[in-house]
Amino acid sequence: MKTSTLIAIVALNVTTSSHAQSFFRSQAPVDFGKNEFKTNCAACHGLEGKGNGPIVDLMKKPPPDLTLLARSNKGILPIEKIYNTIAGDVPQAHGGRDMPVWGNIYKIEAANYYMDVPYDAEAYVRAKILYLTEYISRLQR
Repeated sequence: MKTSTLIAIVALNVTTSSHAQSFFRSQAPVDFGKNEFKTNCAACHGLEGKGNGPIVDLMKKPPPDLTLLARSNKGILPIEKIYNTIAGDVPQAHGGRDMPVWGNIYKIEAANYYMDVPYDAEAYVRAKILYLTEYISRLQR
């Protein structure tokens, strides 16, 4: 009786383990930057980042082609400028700012998500902006 119980437990464990492993192997890794881009940026910049999103016609000034940022900067991606633009830290010389200040939006998003749980708002905002910055680096042509 004890031997048959032990064999059943081992067989169940092996079967469950192999199913779990195949489940996790079949799951594609989450691309946080791409997801964030599709959710918050593609409406203006387009899914490929070329500045041809579905609401471009409603904008006063068309958004830039994000795939050409490195090319238009002597082949060097201006990471700090991208980060600061998304965060809303780039001072505007004159006129309005068509792009939302995502740094503030992410702070509000974090507050709504975490509510009374202690969290680091700056780390939350930094992670979101770095996801986007890294994804934009992959869009370069």
